[in-house]
Amino acid sequence: MEAVIAVFALLFVLAVVLGVYATVKAVGVAKRSVDRGITQARRTVEDHTLRAKSLVQTGPAAELAQLRLTLRTSMRATQDALHAGVAEDASLKESLALFDRLSAHGFELDAELRRLESDPDRATVAERLPELRERTERIARSAESLRWAARDRARRFADDDLDSLSAQIDVEAGALRHWTETEPAPASWPEAPAADTPADGRSRPRAPRHDEAQDPTRPAITPPGPRPVHPWQKQARPENTA
Repeated sequence: MEAVIAVFALLFVLAVVLGVYATVKAVGVAKRSVDRGITQARRTVEDHTLRAKSLVQTGPAAELAQLRLTLRTSMRATQDALHAGVAEDASLKESLALFDRLSAHGFELDAELRRLESDPDRATVAERLPELRERTERIARSAESLRWAARDRARRFADDDLDSLSAQIDVEAGALRHWTETEPAPASWPEAPAADTPADGRSRPRAPRHDEAQDPTRPAITPPGPRPVHPWQKQARPENTA
């Protein structure tokens, strides 16, 4: 009895532990989903803000906003392309590691551009703009190089797979049409015997058979003989002639 109680207690504890674990996992997944949503919303707001600043403001402030927008757009597009491709092509892991190193420079530059947006010394900011523009172009160009290389690689694999598939389809199509060379032609119906018709188009009289020629008085159909009379049948009575 005590062993049964111990087993049920152990099962209850396991159920509680599994329930707590499942709850923690569900909360973690929900939290990560919420965090991703918040991050995405914050990025969208920042992008719209930078786009508005680049259009509304003038001078160094407008160019700083444009540089940040260019940098963020290029880095985000490359990150999405590499993360999407590495799931199907493991060789992109090295490219992803290079992009992580490039991202460190991108984050550093973005933070510097953000600080300069609020710097009151516009003359110093204007002097640094050429160097900041060159750094932004270098990082964006490197990110684009990785992105387009990953896309070209994926397209190359897709083209190779399509070529192989087309060759297999051609072989299969040829095998399906092979019956036209090996299957015998269907037998034709026998032709009806030609009528014995002379050249003038009139039918010839049919020649009598040998037995008809020997006995011209023989009827066409032989009359049947007398029906047999069985002993249990009654004989027909003669008609009264009186």
